[in-house]
Amino acid sequence: MIDRWISLLILANLAALVTEHIPAIYTPYATWFHAFDVFSVAVFTLEYLLRLYLAPEDAEFQTAHRPRLRYVLSPFALIDLIAVVPFYLQAFIPLDLRALRLLRLLRILKLFRVLVPACHEFMEANRGRTFRQKVHALVFPSAFGGTLHHIFDNFIVIWVIVSVIAVILESVHSIQYLLNLEFIILDAIAVGIFTLEYCLRLYSCVENPGMQQALSGRFKQAKTTSSIIDFLAILPFFLEVFLHHLLDLRFLRVFRLLRLLKLTRYTGATTTLTRVISREWPVLAASAFIMLLLVIMTASLGYLFEHEAQPDKFENIPQSIYWAVITLASVGYGDISPITPMGRVMTIILALLGIGIFAIPAALLSSAFTDQLRIERETLKNELYEMLADGVLDEAETEKIMAEAKRLHLSEEEVNRLIVKARRERELKEDVSVLPLHKIAATSEHAIEHYKVLISQIRQLGVMTDAAKFASVARDKKRLTPDEWALWKQIQGDEPIKP
Repeated sequence: MIDRWISLLILANLAALVTEHIPAIYTPYATWFHAFDVFSVAVFTLEYLLRLYLAPEDAEFQTAHRPRLRYVLSPFALIDLIAVVPFYLQAFIPLDLRALRLLRLLRILKLFRVLVPACHEFMEANRGRTFRQKVHALVFPSAFGGTLHHIFDNFIVIWVIVSVIAVILESVHSIQYLLNLEFIILDAIAVGIFTLEYCLRLYSCVENPGMQQALSGRFKQAKTTSSIIDFLAILPFFLEVFLHHLLDLRFLRVFRLLRLLKLTRYTGATTTLTRVISREWPVLAASAFIMLLLVIMTASLGYLFEHEAQPDKFENIPQSIYWAVITLASVGYGDISPITPMGRVMTIILALLGIGIFAIPAALLSSAFTDQLRIERETLKNELYEMLADGVLDEAETEKIMAEAKRLHLSEEEVNRLIVKARRERELKEDVSVLPLHKIAATSEHAIEHYKVLISQIRQLGVMTDAAKFASVARDKKRLTPDEWALWKQIQGDEPIKP
């Protein structure tokens, strides 16, 4: 977690350093830029000192004669030191060291502290596999991706967010005037990254089950929803580049906001919602049909009552549909409203009806979404039950459970409670004594185990009870038949068991 926050701070430093070279942005907020630089240096310095202090505990340096000196001379430590040295030199040496500020770019090298171990892990997990299989492990979720796959996903997510923010800011004329070139460069880099990702996915998709064929497999991948979204995210750029001399395609720039849909690949909520809509589609279609009927009826009545009084606003039924929708949806912009008594009475009735009718799809989706989450969590519990067959969860099983829990928005505490519950239920199921007798009799193994338990309990009963009083009550008062008394004596070992 510390590495993750340090990485985000490094990226923020890089963005601040780039922004500093834009006078229109840097000059009014120079104090804030300086304060952020001081904060960053303080964090990086504290990180360096903590790593230096803890070097004797690190497996890489604890065997050295002087572990702290060994750490100071290590490549990562030198990068950490160079990342903060320009600030201290400029603060304590009365020289013009503005050129040293460019050394702050080296802070981005601190990211190698996260990248290098992830690359080593990825190479070790994919040792002996083909290049295409390695590419597949990088861009698609699999058991071979490891940390590097998550870094790749986070890299794409960051660029999606950055490019969308750039598109939004580009619509502000004052900002677009100052940063026109920067926006063009940023968009070109983003499109390059997204195009490379799209090509890598098409190239390696044949490693997925059901897509092994070279052409049909890739065509099948290209038809998936996520691939169509990836294609639409880069299409406006290439259309504008290659067809600008034939058509004015600047309007396509707004479609770059479709890049936001790329984020649906990285959230499990979208998958759950898709399943919910697919499962509840007949009910949703029925409610949509009812809403459509209500809208047409409302528009027709509105035209009937208001056409003569307001021919400009209720000119025809299609034009009245706009008023019907905003009335039934309880929005009521106020630009169109009835003025006749019958029109107003009808509006009141239809507005009240709209509150209930238009709320049906939302209620259906909410209920179905909750139900789908419950089903998927029950599925997760069943998987836990199977994984606990050997009594333990290995590293691969734990990683799978945590990934599924993240998709289902379960906290670590909830996962731990689920594991405890699954373990307890499995123990109870393995305890034959808690099962009904007819279920015990249905399985010979369970019946034998239960029989052994009963014999053991009878022997314990013989040890714990008063033998003389038991014999007196059983024989004198004839509470046991001769066969039952003989069986008791045999189980207690007082008489030999007859063959």
